[in-house]
Amino acid sequence: MGFLSSLVGIIGFGIGIPIGLILGFFLFIYFEPRDVKDPLIRPLHEFDSSSLLDILPDIPLWVKNPDYERVDWMNDYIHDMWPYLDKAICGIIRSTAGTIFAEYIGKFQIKTVDFESLSLGTLPPSIHGIKVYESNENELVIEPAVRWAGNPNVTLVLKLLPLRITVQLLDLQIFAAPRIILKPLVPTFPCFARVVVSLMEKPHIDFGLKLLGVDIMAIPGLYQFVQETIRNQVASLYLWPQTLEIPILDGTVGAMKKPVGILNVKVVRAIKLLKMDLLGTSDPYVKLSLSGERLPAKKTSIKMKNLNPEWNEDFKLTVKDPQSQVLELHVYDWEKVGTHDDLGVQVVPLRLLTPHETKEFTLDLLKNTNPNDPHNKRQRGKIVVEMTFIPFKEDKERFSGPLDKYVRKQSGIGREPEDVPLSGAGLLLVTIHGAENVEGKHHNNPYALILFRGEQKKTKRIKKTRDPCWNEEFQFMLEEAPLKDKIHIKVMSKRSGFGLQSKESLGHVDINLIDIVYNGRINEKYHLINSQNGVIHVEIRWKVI
Repeated sequence: MGFLSSLVGIIGFGIGIPIGLILGFFLFIYFEPRDVKDPLIRPLHEFDSSSLLDILPDIPLWVKNPDYERVDWMNDYIHDMWPYLDKAICGIIRSTAGTIFAEYIGKFQIKTVDFESLSLGTLPPSIHGIKVYESNENELVIEPAVRWAGNPNVTLVLKLLPLRITVQLLDLQIFAAPRIILKPLVPTFPCFARVVVSLMEKPHIDFGLKLLGVDIMAIPGLYQFVQETIRNQVASLYLWPQTLEIPILDGTVGAMKKPVGILNVKVVRAIKLLKMDLLGTSDPYVKLSLSGERLPAKKTSIKMKNLNPEWNEDFKLTVKDPQSQVLELHVYDWEKVGTHDDLGVQVVPLRLLTPHETKEFTLDLLKNTNPNDPHNKRQRGKIVVEMTFIPFKEDKERFSGPLDKYVRKQSGIGREPEDVPLSGAGLLLVTIHGAENVEGKHHNNPYALILFRGEQKKTKRIKKTRDPCWNEEFQFMLEEAPLKDKIHIKVMSKRSGFGLQSKESLGHVDINLIDIVYNGRINEKYHLINSQNGVIHVEIRWKVI
């Protein structure tokens, strides 16, 4: 008898626990509490210390942190725009998801996948504070604290054989601290080329998920697992220093491209040029430049009275886009008085080159670059040039083969830096961004002068200002790294018109270049010597070939 009672007890215990868990689960889901009351709004001074600790996470950042600013106006704007933003965002989601769903139709016995309902709800996200960073870089950095406790209704219907499976997302809560960078700033609307987004900490994500009408997030242990998995996945993709880049402008429209290498051009000779002088000869020389550049064209020497001149002269040109740029060659007949006669023109696309390989071209000179012009049928002679493209050390990964395989370089985290080459040729790029609080005794029409190794370059003059903005770049081609050199930059003011004190110094600065050779780049603001409060913003880069 004792054995039989023990056996019945074990069987009852084994059956009762699963039935109790299932019954409790459905009671927890389908029976809502009736003692829920509307929240009470009380001032902070009425709370005790323990209650204050509970509500501290919900206090806006602009209250707790003076670096964050209150942006009620932005929240009002989002609130008024939310009905329209809801429809616009949902439209983008439908069109984007439609192409993804189409890939699964017919696979795994799936007949259709579509949204039965798609709405972000009536409650918009709110910004609890925003922080703006000041930087010497050509960018705008903002960090908003975003919170969204919304009531979206997203229902996805999956038809699998005879089954109709519904998945519903509701009661979504997202707390995130993103960093949004608008860069680079460009003079083309909307004045930035791309948006770079990263998360400064793991986001808090909470939501309800119903499968066939049952809230599966209420299953013990599943809620914490799903929430932590989503947080970790989002963090692995977008937690700083990982970023999401959203292009806004085409690079050819707004952004200023940076040099990626040097083009060595050797103008060898010309053959059977046209006779332009009365004595049956010509005085030829060649001008060469890269398309898209504003720098002055390079010139060869003039070969007097020669229809088959030999130059064998070398030139170096900076390359910014080897996929689209071309070398432009113009041959002229020099005239002592008047304009120089055009002997012919020809272009060479840089995409025909392979990095570090010298290639010789023998080109027929044309009247112009229009292939349908009948004047191009006339024989104008030939020109022979040798060309070599040498990418900079830091950009060499972009060019794994011929230039038609030119691709964007992917940045990596944790990559060990390469040894910095301290010798060899390179390009020194000096960008004068602007100055602040420069003031002359007689006038304020500032411009900047750059003096380096006996060469002098200057920015444009800006009239009647103490805070000029130039954003001009200057290039110095060097055969050796400037380890022992200084660059001298001074700000001058020039009077408009004639008169005494036509020029006036507003301050200067001398910058040692050894740190730039080791680090590759500086971007600093320097206090001007012999100026009371003047500051100049200079960016200098050293590119090694």
